Amino acid sequence: MQLIDTHGRVATDLRVSLTDRCNLRCQYCMPAEGLDWMPSEDTLTDAELMRLIGIGVEILGVRDVRFTGGEPLLRRSLPELVAATKALPSKPRTAMTSNGLGLKHTAKALAAAGLDRVNISLDTTDPATFEQITRRNRLHDVVDGLAAAREAGLAPVKVNAVLLRGINDAEAPDLLRWCMKHDYELRFIEQMPLDAQHGWNREAMITADETLTLLGEHFRLTGLDGRGSAPAEKFLVDDGPHTVGIIGSVTRPFCGDCNRVRLTADGQILNCLFAREESDLRTALRTGASDEEIARRWAAAMMTKLPGHGIDDPTFLQSSRPMSSIGG
Repeated sequence: MQLIDTHGRVATDLRVSLTDRCNLRCQYCMPAEGLDWMPSEDTLTDAELMRLIGIGVEILGVRDVRFTGGEPLLRRSLPELVAATKALPSKPRTAMTSNGLGLKHTAKALAAAGLDRVNISLDTTDPATFEQITRRNRLHDVVDGLAAAREAGLAPVKVNAVLLRGINDAEAPDLLRWCMKHDYELRFIEQMPLDAQHGWNREAMITADETLTLLGEHFRLTGLDGRGSAPAEKFLVDDGPHTVGIIGSVTRPFCGDCNRVRLTADGQILNCLFAREESDLRTALRTGASDEEIARRWAAAMMTKLPGHGIDDPTFLQSSRPMSSIGG
């Protein structure tokens, strides 16, 4: 059985949200006062999570499992979940998307548990700008977390950055220099309509083309082939060895090659970051459904996946879930 949709795409990459909670308040994600967090009784237990991950990997052909949030490091059982995932017979590749705040203290344990690599969000290396964007004075913790990940062998260490017009867009070349100096792989991501405040504005967004133009004033960028289903277009910087990635989710969509499916912390399947429809697996779990029945429900949910996210469609409506409740 496969997670195949009506357009022939096969989902082999599972994004697992462990929590909707986060210890930053990034202005492009949530309001300063935070959000009403998911009730604990709605959140999947470790056993429920592992049962669904196991069904995805062993029955439905998932080969990559990425742990996300909210902030996944806030789930204290994360090392145990990683270890249990790596112990599955098919031994999927494992990764984590994190803000990096707690990574200084957990990188070694996660590596020992079998985590293969990490993506860390970092939009600036300027402390004042970092505090402006995240509403927290925690840049030093992210920097320490990145270093700890590199030392623990969680390579390649990838950095995800969002450029905000008039705030950190002019810092893009400096951020790339900093990442190359420390041997991190930087990817710039277009700001997406996933903020809880629904304040996203396409005209205010820094596009992939703008980012390339900005970087091109400082570096020689050469496009690389072989993107496959990866979201980032990669460019060689000044003939290498370093590269930079551009994820143009809005203006350069890669929906036709998408191989991802998302499991929320409350047990819902989302076929797309921008999906407004969800498929409930938690109820099936808690009412005695067999693994095979859950797998069939999951496979059926994939058949409803749309050909694209539809942001350019005049009828597009932003998801009712914010990014912190979906997972990256």
